[in-house]
Amino acid sequence: MTAAVRKAAVAGTWYPGTAAGLVREVEGYLAEAKPVAPAGRLVALVSPHAGLRYSGPVAAWGYSLLRSLASRTVVLVGPSHRARFDGVALPGASAFETPLGRAIVDEDLARALRAEPGIVDLPAAHRDEHSLEMQLPFLQHLLPEARIVPLLMGGQDPPEVLGLARALGRVLAGRNVLLVASSDLSHYQPEPVAHELDALVAARVARFDPEGLLRLLEAREGHACGGGPVVAVMMAARALGAGRAQVLRYATSGDVGEQDRSRVVGYLSAAFWEAA
Repeated sequence: MTAAVRKAAVAGTWYPGTAAGLVREVEGYLAEAKPVAPAGRLVALVSPHAGLRYSGPVAAWGYSLLRSLASRTVVLVGPSHRARFDGVALPGASAFETPLGRAIVDEDLARALRAEPGIVDLPAAHRDEHSLEMQLPFLQHLLPEARIVPLLMGGQDPPEVLGLARALGRVLAGRNVLLVASSDLSHYQPEPVAHELDALVAARVARFDPEGLLRLLEAREGHACGGGPVVAVMMAARALGAGRAQVLRYATSGDVGEQDRSRVVGYLSAAFWEAA
């Protein structure tokens, strides 16, 4: 029996509910993003997941790299904001639907990941979650033929993070994939505090130090809502041959559409490359 299609949860609220409006907004952010010269084979991205008016101007810096990328399967790893569960959840769906159409799930790769410890089908966890859906407007616009594998982390303790990193490294070896970690940074801090907290994360991303980032996240909560996915993706990217990290853009909600700078959210876009 064909698996159900996961319907859009936040279309029309977090991003435009029509294809024309969504393309217009995505293209506007891409046009403002500074071109980044590729530094080898692109292995992974870190991208934010707030409402498009906030995260889009930052996410566009990473996703602009896809303009010259051949279609491939995109493995999306994000945090669960609404459902609580153990392990990592696949959607048990054949596709994710947005105003731009259906992003087809790569079932062969999903099946291989499902065989790994702690990775299970859990459609209910995906039903109302935005962290992965917010990556789709850029992905579907720039790589319309790409297949996806959506993974939600129910928890972000070190054993879960390290287990997922190992599973991704094993299963994705030799496959033509792009990893995307979905995460915002600090939440609802005065902007100077946000800058201090976010700089600690950005520094560890820039020097490709997932172990250091994991220690930072353990020592203090509040640095990144998707810190576990970021660490897991960084570790998996390294296992898949990435050797260079690049922070492409950092901003807060105060920079990209919110007037109140007393309670901002931080956003980061980064890329991980295999040297040419």
